[in-house]
Amino acid sequence: MTDTAIPTAAGLARIDRDRLAALTAREQEAFIAARPRSKAAYEGAGHLFGRVPMTWMNKKAGGFPVYLATASGNRVTDIDGHEYIDFALGDTGAMAGHSHPAVVAAIEKRVRDLGGLTTMLPTEDAEWVGAELARRFKMDRWSFSLTATDANRWAIRLVRALTGKSKIVFHSYCYHGSVDESLVVVGPDGESASRPGNVGAPVDVTETSRAAEYNDLPGLERALAHGDVAAVLIEPALTNIGIVLPEPGYLEGVRALTRQYDALLIIDETHTFSAGPGGMTTAYDIEPDIVVIGKAIGGGIPTGAYGLSAEFADRALARDDLDLVDMGGVGGTLAGNPLSVAAMRATLEHVLTDEAFAHMIDTATYFTQGVDALFDEYALPWSINQLGARAEYRFARPYPLNGTQAALAADGELEDFLHLYLVNRGIMLTPFHNMALMCPSTTRSDVDAHHAVFAQAIRELLGLE
Repeated sequence: MTDTAIPTAAGLARIDRDRLAALTAREQEAFIAARPRSKAAYEGAGHLFGRVPMTWMNKKAGGFPVYLATASGNRVTDIDGHEYIDFALGDTGAMAGHSHPAVVAAIEKRVRDLGGLTTMLPTEDAEWVGAELARRFKMDRWSFSLTATDANRWAIRLVRALTGKSKIVFHSYCYHGSVDESLVVVGPDGESASRPGNVGAPVDVTETSRAAEYNDLPGLERALAHGDVAAVLIEPALTNIGIVLPEPGYLEGVRALTRQYDALLIIDETHTFSAGPGGMTTAYDIEPDIVVIGKAIGGGIPTGAYGLSAEFADRALARDDLDLVDMGGVGGTLAGNPLSVAAMRATLEHVLTDEAFAHMIDTATYFTQGVDALFDEYALPWSINQLGARAEYRFARPYPLNGTQAALAADGELEDFLHLYLVNRGIMLTPFHNMALMCPSTTRSDVDAHHAVFAQAIRELLGLE
């Protein structure tokens, strides 16, 4: 699939842009008026780069971010006293819910009773976590990091070292954190190019990487045919440009092509973990060489991990020329610290269990069906996709089949209005896109609250009230 045309833009054509601008201005005025403390905090943050502790927090529709006061389960409150049903959940980092009691208890035990938050010494919890991740994702050996970005970087170093090849292949508009190599897209001419907005790339990304469109096996084969590809590093479904799902046979085709061209396969489950207890690796019976995961498995404590097949791990450890202990570029002083490992064990053992996933996926299905019904009721040619416990709507129908299509189907003005409308009425979506994520404490009543507000927003957009 190489066609990059938007499946349909008819849904956007129905929106009166003057009405949209007026509604957005009204919602922005209401947002500002209701949050004087957040506004003052933002305006007074002169010693922070971009006025926020991390520049991504500036992704906002209201002119400044909402400032957090408290969070529990799937509820957050801001410093102005407003409570929100949280469908963003830290853009997956809080998929277990905020401050789950089991995670809090494990953290308190480590901090207050046992001590030693970071020691560069292993704990027995680490083997339990490794064994549980092996059960879920079918990778035998595990190593920890502080973020999935780091886990991806270290996996890339390992595959380059063991294969002797330099190039990594990615999907266009993939999400692998801030990994330099991954900021590559398929350009208008069909060739790999630096992704727009890539900040200060150390080298031209086409020197390190190639891109293929998602769901495009011929394009992937062209990228592999050069013979210099160490690995294909992919999300098994795109998640940060809408949820783009695999067409039948696509993932099997990816695995077959990597084997045909002697390249390794790395699956990044950081977001696709929503598909189930073992992510898409288990749900879709993928056979990767390495699995990367992060964010959600720590219950909110920073952590990441990468799992290796037994064959790949043995190959790496057998190489005397690889410095895997000190300066080999595959570690960090704080990685695998006792605090993050304790949080991972509590999250996997007590929170994001097989039973919890069944509830979360059922709730997400209810969310998806309700949104789809609203699109039908108001004859909007928009669409929604679901990946386990997460769902996301896009302003196109049918849903885009690759990252470039999904990027072209975005509408920043419409997204800003919907985010403002929802947040002004106590509903919080992921600010980067229209994604809703369910955690174990999300209920159908929470979903109904979203649908009621979303339906009201649609009616106002269409001039029906």
